[in-house]
Amino acid sequence: MIAFFNGEYLPKASIAISPDDRGFLFADGLYEVIRACDGTLFRTDDHIRRLNRGAFYLRLSVQDFGYLATVARNLIEKNRLNKDATVYIQVTRGAAPRKHGFPDLSTPLTIFAEARAFDPEKGVKDRENGISTITVTDQRWARCDLKTVGLTANVLANQQAMDAGVKEALFVRDGVLLEGSHSNFMVVRDGCVVTAPANNTILNGITRQAVLEICRDCAIEVRREAIFAQELGRIDEAFITGTTVDVTPVVTIDGNPVGSAGPGPVTRRLQQALDKMVRPNGSSYVGLDGDRPD
Repeated sequence: MIAFFNGEYLPKASIAISPDDRGFLFADGLYEVIRACDGTLFRTDDHIRRLNRGAFYLRLSVQDFGYLATVARNLIEKNRLNKDATVYIQVTRGAAPRKHGFPDLSTPLTIFAEARAFDPEKGVKDRENGISTITVTDQRWARCDLKTVGLTANVLANQQAMDAGVKEALFVRDGVLLEGSHSNFMVVRDGCVVTAPANNTILNGITRQAVLEICRDCAIEVRREAIFAQELGRIDEAFITGTTVDVTPVVTIDGNPVGSAGPGPVTRRLQQALDKMVRPNGSSYVGLDGDRPD
């Protein structure tokens, strides 16, 4: 596997990161995961824009990573990933003696990127049938809008979901249901899509943004407002969105059925529309009825 590390394309096995790297010591860094379908990257510019925004708020010495769009495309080509893949990008403040304050601005950032094959078929049953979820108390920091590598709370929440035998954990803060451990969350009530406002309490996912654009184009009403956990019994549908989960229906939360306990019509419509957006050449793996084509 060929990866990108600090300006060079190298075999991944030959790359070594310093134990003084601040990403290792402090989780002082950012990351992005970009989806590629049939060798074509999906919304790369949006991912880079979010990375640049995070670099600004983390006060990194470099705050424009536009060139990484080319790096991502090169990694797809160099690794001959002409089908489905993901590109992972990580930027940290670099290697320096361990102290909390920033190192000198001349300290080079550590920049790593790799491309891997991605099998969308593994999630087909989840997208067809829906998933079960649990709610967990949100113990994350107050800047969830920045895609940092400090994911300990997310890891613990996701493991809690796995231990419970379900697919995702949904964060609840002050009685408000925000998002999943690695996904965004939306519900449908009376034909209207409801999702949390894009503020500091959630990550404004790229797939989330795409789904909201689809809602606009399909004249589906959207309300960006709090989803209260105590009102979940009143919703008709629910689903998560994300780079690797697309639009996946949620059919139970904490053991309680959502609506009819099956994927709903609005969720299905959004699934199909997103599939066409991600795969404009028609190589869909979700049929019009929600099933895989023959």
